[in-house]
Amino acid sequence: MRCVVVDAPGDHRALKVLSRPDPVPGPGEVLVAVEACGVNYADAIIRMGLYASARQLHGYPITPGFEVAGRVLALGPGVDDLELGQRVLALSLFNGYTSHLVVGRTGVFVCPAALDAAQAATLPTVFLTAWFMAHRQVHARPGDRWLVHSAAGGVGSALVQLGRLAGCEVVGVVGASHKVDYCRSLGASVIDKSSQDLWTCARELAPGGYQAIFDANGVGTLGQSYAHLAPTGVLAVYGFHSMLPRSGRVNWLRLAWDWLRTPRFNPMDMTQSNKSVVAANLSFLQSHALELREGMDWLLTRFESGALRPLPVESYPLEDVAQAHRRIESGQTLGKLALLP
Repeated sequence: MRCVVVDAPGDHRALKVLSRPDPVPGPGEVLVAVEACGVNYADAIIRMGLYASARQLHGYPITPGFEVAGRVLALGPGVDDLELGQRVLALSLFNGYTSHLVVGRTGVFVCPAALDAAQAATLPTVFLTAWFMAHRQVHARPGDRWLVHSAAGGVGSALVQLGRLAGCEVVGVVGASHKVDYCRSLGASVIDKSSQDLWTCARELAPGGYQAIFDANGVGTLGQSYAHLAPTGVLAVYGFHSMLPRSGRVNWLRLAWDWLRTPRFNPMDMTQSNKSVVAANLSFLQSHALELREGMDWLLTRFESGALRPLPVESYPLEDVAQAHRRIESGQTLGKLALLP
């Protein structure tokens, strides 16, 4: 097998492709011959040493990656409901940047026939994160107004689709003009903050505020996002991208300054304004594995029916993992990225 290993946190040079003995599935496990690995911004944060679950749940050396698609290569004892050669996608807690992945049966799902390997490998993390926020934290209702930051990215694209599917009016925020048409094609009204004033446009589109705002930017927008909630509105936080580097190297002084400037939400103000703040991190939800499996089944049923559509994917050979990380850190991508072992 070939896999990407990060021995210790660092810049793009920390990503090494190594050969190791092929793994063998144990009881209740499945060995997947990986055809595509999903790339997420969280993987770059893992490489930098800033991802809390990587430090607390795994440690270094570590193989990044949370999602793959491929074919069943071997079945461990007790797994009798899959077939050798069957197309599957899988969720893992790290270890996804690999050509061969052993994963527990509960993390393996039959791949929708309409999706190719790259499309399938890049949907679990972002769509499941979006589903958890939309249907377990925000409780989407028809007619709700949503504001989705980074609406052309992975989770953002998924949120726009889930919001529209639930009958919500979705406003998507993008940071570059080449993302506007794509975001609009998903069914959102679009604010291009590279040429428009974000909050002026946001107020014009929803004078009474938003029932839900989804924000992965951190200090750059969190305060204003909370201010633009309607009474009973919910701010859903799932990242801090504006605080993190785009060069692959951490500027610790800037990170500390941004951390100090990050809004702290006052519970007394929240009770008087009837506003809420929730947050989500998929890698810390392992205790909710059955609920997440329910969410994946719900999502895959809608991919099968065509109600949800896969995201555009940029693909790179496994050996070009550093280039893929540079690309996702640039902030210029649409949809998702994948590595092809």
